[in-house]
Amino acid sequence: MKISEAQHIVDTWIKQYGVRYFNELTNTAMLMEEVGEVARIMARRYGEQSEKESDKQKKLDDELADVLFVLICIANQTGIDLEKALKENLEKKTNRDKERHINNEKLK
Repeated sequence: MKISEAQHIVDTWIKQYGVRYFNELTNTAMLMEEVGEVARIMARRYGEQSEKESDKQKKLDDELADVLFVLICIANQTGIDLEKALKENLEKKTNRDKERHINNEKLK
């Protein structure tokens, strides 16, 4: 699925089931909450923290999808075309970092 399709699907879902978008500030807080849930899994499953029994049922793919969903909501309500934004961002990173990482001794 293209990012533009995902934006359309989320918009349709919000209008059908969500009534309306939460305001931008609420969605930003929700994004931080969802990112925190991803961080908790990463720290406990892949990092050095021990994983509680209650954490073992949490699914990283589901939590990442929650982050993506809220991120798409924010893009939709602020008029951002994420496909265009990502292409431009990758171009910026390529121009800025095309030799930086290749020449980084720490990455060899």
